[in-house]
Amino acid sequence: KVLDASTLSFGTRVRWFAICFVAGIVCSILGTGLLWLPNGIKLFALFYTLGNIAALASTCFLMGPLKQLKAMFDPKRLVATIVMLLFLVLTLCAVFWWGKKGLAVLFCILQFLAMTW
Repeated sequence: KVLDASTLSFGTRVRWFAICFVAGIVCSILGTGLLWLPNGIKLFALFYTLGNIAALASTCFLMGPLKQLKAMFDPKRLVATIVMLLFLVLTLCAVFWWGKKGLAVLFCILQFLAMTW
């Protein structure tokens, strides 16, 4: 039952949802602000990606992780989920291994679009 949302009280689930969601927004905004610093692209990509992961994790507190994963990998959402996860990884690869700033920014935009999809 650890992976079931019902093991936490409703108030606790809502609290942790809010904490993760706000943390995700703060990380994304902070990352965007860091983009304008010299060599801030690495911090931008890292914080933006962490922000998206935190926002995604926030709904786990409402639904539960297993239900969330089932919903994400439902045939209707499978392509969007794979694309989103792919761009999360590609963003980090572009900035930390390939050193391609333009690609990192493009992948961040595509992360956003995939999360919205």
